[in-house]
Amino acid sequence: MLTTTEALDLVEQATSPEALFGPRTTDPAKRKQARTLFHALASVLHPDVVGPTDKRAHAASATLTRLHHDWTHAATTTTPVDLKTRTGTYRITKPFAIGSIANLYDSTGPHVVKVVRNPALNPLLHSEWQALRQLERLTDTHHWLRPYYPRLLDTSGDVAKGSRAFTVLDPLREGFVTLADVQRAFPAGLDGRDYAWMHRRLLKALAGAHRIGLVHGAVTADNVMVHPEQHGIVLVGWSFAVEEGQRLLATSRTIAYPPEVEAGQPVTAATDVHMAHTLMLTMLAQTETRQRAFASGCRQERPGQRPDAVDLMREYDELLEELYGARRFRPFALPKTGE
Repeated sequence: MLTTTEALDLVEQATSPEALFGPRTTDPAKRKQARTLFHALASVLHPDVVGPTDKRAHAASATLTRLHHDWTHAATTTTPVDLKTRTGTYRITKPFAIGSIANLYDSTGPHVVKVVRNPALNPLLHSEWQALRQLERLTDTHHWLRPYYPRLLDTSGDVAKGSRAFTVLDPLREGFVTLADVQRAFPAGLDGRDYAWMHRRLLKALAGAHRIGLVHGAVTADNVMVHPEQHGIVLVGWSFAVEEGQRLLATSRTIAYPPEVEAGQPVTAATDVHMAHTLMLTMLAQTETRQRAFASGCRQERPGQRPDAVDLMREYDELLEELYGARRFRPFALPKTGE
């Protein structure tokens, strides 16, 4: 059960409904998880529980109610819409998730369609197309990297002024959750042995992208897909990706960026390294002091002082061997709803 302090921290740190409850979705299981979290928080922050003088808890309770209402009643597309490209037609209805710039829809056939919400942001989808095509060429020769990236199937191409660009992707639905889902399932943080395999695979995904000069630019819990049973990791959300040495095309108010991004400077591979280890600190339990110290050491203020992802893989493996001994498979699963 959540303590009052934990509930206050979760609500007060939420910068949007999605930050607390995850991407908006019509998936009944995930909506039930959101309701469960809402009721758990509400039961702790309710004025009848905290008493009439706890103004901080009263404010958090009101904020919680507003966030849950906004999350639950998000506008969705209900009338089927056919999106056409030169090679196919994709029928979409309701989004199953809402990201920072685009909505994600199921469609007829084994596809996920990502539609930008504002035509002014079409260039961000164009950037994603370019990044995914570069990554596909990389994996043609480095096959072991293929599982770490989304697969681009089709695009809208250039669209008329005022129209919205869209991307057609190989679906990552069956068995996958986001790292944000994992974080919500383990609010006290993960055992270092569980996060170890996730972080190792994330470092591999970043190392591959950095090999071809790509900077992801948005390494966050919502952009890391996890397959708990198969120990799979896929780094998604490449809309912010740029070539090393460029400035990010856009930023999000919900992301904690390294100093160089806040200063409007060009980004490098070191930007992703900083973000990945900020993420690591948010995922690990406070008791994981050695791994947390490792993460802190990768977040130097100056980009040039941060290690690169390839070196980090070796250093991280050495740390894991020192902490846990020989590598072995450790089953991982999210707790079932209600547990």
